[in-house]
Amino acid sequence: MPGQFPLDVAQLQALVARYPTPFYLYDAAGMQRSARALQQAFAWAPTFREFFAVKATPNPHILALLAAAGCGADCSSLAELVLAERVGLSGELIMFTSNTTPAEEFIQARRLGALINLDDLNHLAFLAHHAGLPAILSFRYNPGAQRTGNVIIGRPEEAKFGVTRDQLFAGYAAARDQGIRRFGLHTMLASNEREPSYFVETARMLFELVAELSASLAISFEFVNLGGGIGIPYRPEEAPVDLHALGAGIRAVYEATFDGTGLPRPAIFTECGRLITGPHGYLIASVRHIKQTYRTYAGLDASMANLMRPGMYGAYHHITVPAKAHLPNATLYDITGSLCENNDKFAIQRPLPTLAPGDLLVIHDAGAHGHAMGFSYNGKLRSAELLLEADGQIRMIRRAETIEDYLQTIV
Repeated sequence: MPGQFPLDVAQLQALVARYPTPFYLYDAAGMQRSARALQQAFAWAPTFREFFAVKATPNPHILALLAAAGCGADCSSLAELVLAERVGLSGELIMFTSNTTPAEEFIQARRLGALINLDDLNHLAFLAHHAGLPAILSFRYNPGAQRTGNVIIGRPEEAKFGVTRDQLFAGYAAARDQGIRRFGLHTMLASNEREPSYFVETARMLFELVAELSASLAISFEFVNLGGGIGIPYRPEEAPVDLHALGAGIRAVYEATFDGTGLPRPAIFTECGRLITGPHGYLIASVRHIKQTYRTYAGLDASMANLMRPGMYGAYHHITVPAKAHLPNATLYDITGSLCENNDKFAIQRPLPTLAPGDLLVIHDAGAHGHAMGFSYNGKLRSAELLLEADGQIRMIRRAETIEDYLQTIV
């Protein structure tokens, strides 16, 4: 279920006195616990590394925190590569997977010595021409109708990501013939998936492919990147993913595939974002107005520009009112922002304590794909980000935008 908010009412009110709402608050200790739990689930693997998905929470303070906990960085753009470099990550601590990739991003990835994971068979020649081929190379596999995806990423055969099975064999053969001797394999099929067996079957598919590619092409694989997509419990009635069961299930298919074959045992990588930071980030907002028409609306000073998941995906985010936690959830509200769009809603017909202007609301599980997906429609300004340190201190790690920031690129 959604995690306990780490501040009491007095601490929250004191924080709001220092930093105007809306803002994001991240719990450093919680993020570190999540990283350790994933690492412990794969402690059996010869070499395991979590490459944190930078796109989830692209703040260098958080990347540095996770790098200190042993995580690498999963990057998909030039800016994300720059962020990774700024916190001291380089070489094979960076996994670079992008699509429709411009030359300058491949050049930057090569300069950093990152692991490069190609999304398109044609990118092999493009990479060779613009940046040169690396010593180790991976392809992103799209199994098509062999597997199912989910609503966030879509059905694999309709997704823009990855290469087909035939292209996979052709791509590795071409890379081998051009002198590459070190290989990895990757896929990413679902997002916010909470069923461990889904990831076990994905692992089985990849491990069997590694064995088949190795035998067919006389190549060997140093790593298998299982992707990310492990979900979190957004609703109070949901339980977290059993990472121990997930890791044990993957171990069983790993050993069944590689033991006694003579094949090298590849390292296991993941690239989770939501699992690590999602439960440990909170959007704090204030009630601005209460409006009563056909429904009762609580209008906040935050909007979909601060957190677009509910409006974009219909996603549920738990909402609490710390100062009124002792009161019954007696009133149904649509919780809205102030954008000129009717999908600018954090919740629809949500039972909450009776609200009034000035009440502080906590929107839970917003630590991934929250601030990162913000935008400036209607001239909305990006909010501040704060970090609750393990020692209880709180510091700003991104200031709120100003109107001058919004206007400064106009010429």
